[in-house]
Amino acid sequence: MFAIIQAAGWPIWFLLLASVIAVALIIERAVSLRTGNIVPPTLFEQVVAVYQRQGVSDEVLEKLAKDSPLGTVLAAGLRNHKSSRYVMKEAIEEAGRGVAHDLERFLTTLGTIATAAPLLGLFGTVIGMIEIFGSQSPTGTNPQQLAHGISIALYNTAFGIGIAIPALIFYRHFKNKVDTLVVEMEQQAGKLVDVIHGERAA
Repeated sequence: MFAIIQAAGWPIWFLLLASVIAVALIIERAVSLRTGNIVPPTLFEQVVAVYQRQGVSDEVLEKLAKDSPLGTVLAAGLRNHKSSRYVMKEAIEEAGRGVAHDLERFLTTLGTIATAAPLLGLFGTVIGMIEIFGSQSPTGTNPQQLAHGISIALYNTAFGIGIAIPALIFYRHFKNKVDTLVVEMEQQAGKLVDVIHGERAA
């Protein structure tokens, strides 16, 4: 592996740094965006049961808001349970925007790596081409310098594409997962509004 890095020249270090960051972000998002952590399966039923049994208290709201992103959204609605349907939905939407922003954390960086990695590979290719042209001299071609230039050009191109493909796949996957989770939270929050305003059975 070290021999490949040596053959690829100094431009490879930028790609290696990008790959380390990409792997770290993929692992972090895979752990953070587990559905059970974001939208606990029984939380809505528990919230409705507590609301119908004992109403709303600051202690309940605080505990709910810290439970999960869905809890944060439902807590925002419950804080305004005495307000009109419109005000309650507006509070939920505001909380939902904040939660969605948190869920998309680091995805922009991952998408940037997916876009920039091929460009970094192309940069290495250009450096390799410069090495190749530098191997030409009036007395002939320096085979060692020519081979080094070709190595830099090919390895950097391959590394750039190799980093960009998984980074783009995971970026799209996580983006779609966040969108799905946000829609699910919106649906459950909408049900809560209907339950509180007497338009839906629990």
